[in-house]
Amino acid sequence: MPSETDNALGTFLKNRRTRMDPATFGFAGRRRTPGLRREEVAQRANISPTWYTWLEQGRGGAPSADVLNRIAAGLMLTEPEREHLFILGLGRPPATRYQGPEDVTPRLQRVLDGMRFSPAIIKTATWDVVAWNAAAAALLTDYGTLPREQRNILRLMFTNSRVKAAQADWLGVARYVVGAFRADAARAGAQGDIAQLVDELSKLSPEFEALWRANDVAGHADGLKCLRHPEHGLIELEFSAFAVDGRPDLGMIVYNPASPETARRIEALLASRDRAS
Repeated sequence: MPSETDNALGTFLKNRRTRMDPATFGFAGRRRTPGLRREEVAQRANISPTWYTWLEQGRGGAPSADVLNRIAAGLMLTEPEREHLFILGLGRPPATRYQGPEDVTPRLQRVLDGMRFSPAIIKTATWDVVAWNAAAAALLTDYGTLPREQRNILRLMFTNSRVKAAQADWLGVARYVVGAFRADAARAGAQGDIAQLVDELSKLSPEFEALWRANDVAGHADGLKCLRHPEHGLIELEFSAFAVDGRPDLGMIVYNPASPETARRIEALLASRDRAS
C-alpha cells in the first residue's frame, strides 16, 4: 500500500472524511473512529464504496472529474478544498464554474476608498461593476445612481451617450473592451451568462454587433485612457488591472493620473463634487 507521502489524495480524503459529523447527515450508531465511514462518503457521493475505498488506499487509478466533483459535494468541500482535490487527483485545477456577482467585503471597499484621487472599480468576469470609489463616481460613472442591472461596462459603453462622448478614442476603447470581455467570460466559463447581454447589445448597437462578430480577443494590460470632461478638459489616466486574491470572479481596475496637471484636475473635480453634495 502506498505511503502517506505517496498517497496525498487518499490522505486528504481521509482527513476530510474524519472531520465530518455523522449525526448531521442522519448516520447513527456507535463508532470507534471519528467522522464518516468510507461507505457513507460513497453513498453521499453516489459512487461505489469499493471505488472510494481504493481511492483512499491509493490504488484506484486516476479518478474522473465527475467522480471528484461528486466526492467534493459529498464531503462538503469548500472551493479551495475542491481545487486542491482536483490538483491531487488529476494534476490540474477543476474547470471554471462561473458564480454570479456578489457584494465586495468592507475591507475591499476600503482599499478602493483609500485611493482618493485614483478612480478605481471592481468588476466581475461579465464586466458588471460591483464596487467603486468616489473618484470613479465623479470621473467615470456614478454607478450608485444606476439600477444594479445597468452597471455593466459594455452596456454603458454602447448605449450611454454621455459615456460614449467622454471617450477620446471611443472606437479603440470599445474594441479593447469587447475583446477583453470575451476573454474574461470564456475564462470564467460564463458564456451562457453573457448570451442575453450580447444578444441585446447586438440589436441596440450596430458597432457592438460588428466588433463581436470580429471575434477579437484582448488581454488585460497597463495602458493610457483619455477622457473628455465638459468642465476640466482632457484628462489622461494610466490604468492597470489586478486580480482580487481569493475571488477569481472579480478584477480591479485602477486609473492613476498620468501627470501632475491631471491630478490637480481630478482634485478640483472631487472638491466641486463635495461642495455640491
